[in-house]
Amino acid sequence: MLQIDPWLSLGVFLSTAATDAVYVMFNAAVSAKKRIPAASWSSVWYLLSAFAVISYTKNWAYVVFAAAGSWAGAFASMTVLGRSSKIVLPRNSTE
Repeated sequence: MLQIDPWLSLGVFLSTAATDAVYVMFNAAVSAKKRIPAASWSSVWYLLSAFAVISYTKNWAYVVFAAAGSWAGAFASMTVLGRSSKIVLPRNSTE
């Protein structure tokens, strides 16, 4: 029988949510041609993805939580970007 650890499921959900939120920020920085923010977001993106990959590869059921977290992270970050891009990527910034 398939057993799912609720704490690990929550961890996978939160880590993929954070990973996708950072991925969206990375793409926004790339689109705005901001090298330092893009590089910074990219490094954070890879650090966050490590937990989710390591966690759910031991049990396929965690992929569901990873997918849900991914969706939530992208949705939340797009909401933030839609409200005020000046907070994330100032227009007067050279980098």
